[in-house]
Amino acid sequence: MKYGDESIERLRAEHEIYADLARTLTSTLDLSEVLKTIMDKIQGLLKPDNWSLLLLDDEKQELTFEIAVGEGAQAIKGTRLASGEGVAGWTALSGESVLIRDVRADPRFCPRFDDLSNFRTQSIICVPLINRGKVLGVIELINRIEKDVFSDLDMHALETIAEYAAIAIQNAASYKKIHLLSLTDDHTSLFNTRFLYDAIDREIMRADSEGSEVSMIFFDMDRFKQVNDVHGHLCGSKVLKEVGLLLKQITRPGDIPVRYGGDEFVVLLPCTPKETAYEFAKYLREQMNRHVFLSDEEIGIHLTASFGVASYPRDASGMRDLLSIVDAAMYSVKETTRDAVALA
Repeated sequence: MKYGDESIERLRAEHEIYADLARTLTSTLDLSEVLKTIMDKIQGLLKPDNWSLLLLDDEKQELTFEIAVGEGAQAIKGTRLASGEGVAGWTALSGESVLIRDVRADPRFCPRFDDLSNFRTQSIICVPLINRGKVLGVIELINRIEKDVFSDLDMHALETIAEYAAIAIQNAASYKKIHLLSLTDDHTSLFNTRFLYDAIDREIMRADSEGSEVSMIFFDMDRFKQVNDVHGHLCGSKVLKEVGLLLKQITRPGDIPVRYGGDEFVVLLPCTPKETAYEFAKYLREQMNRHVFLSDEEIGIHLTASFGVASYPRDASGMRDLLSIVDAAMYSVKETTRDAVALA
């Protein structure tokens, strides 16, 4: 085949991939599907030994390896690097693409990830993922399978893929944010009851299949009405926000903190036996008692809460049963001593 024919064939293949990317990436808002599509197209067209897609955390100004493909890739997936660190960090910071044919001669190259993955990088293409002038992350290709180094054509192709990818990633992130807002309480930013009911059903099914327990803590603030009466409803609202923040700080990553309504809160504890939930409820009670509410308002008050603990399948036969039983346990404290934890 003549060189011209080869170039035409590559161009045809590229356009087919771009058209396929456009169809696929505009038909889904699932970020995992978006990333998988990008992965397949890059592998098929550019054939790198290794490649990565890193997304930028705006708050921390760090890049995270969301996708890592190739030899030693598992060792770096999920790891982070600072904006400006290495070739990927430089690309995220500058917003510019770069093709490096020999990384050993480039001061921007950082060997840390080669050491981590036991891999030797020779050449790199790195392009930014930019949407509406904002850098979302980078795509980085390492070593070409078919040739010693990448070409300018390869970089141009990757830049085109990155344009589609950035739009799709931004759309997926926006959808996720909107969807999350529909499942959270506006005031405390905790999950709402809509999310809770779905989560209970899901975790009960999981407990049945795995032979595990799902536990629940239900608590109600003691004498909360007095906060509103003495300090006003605005201060009462701030107390509820502080309770939400406290729950977010002390719950585990897999736990589900919920504002149930008013001054009532729930913590759903997947794959957690009743005894562990009871110990956590006691810890939560201690943290609540120690916390000084409304300190920013220079008021500084201490509040207590009444707690109930129950688990499925030990105490309940289903979702409604679990909610009813844990609520009854909480009210047994509310109507007697307050500031205590009761087991169903």
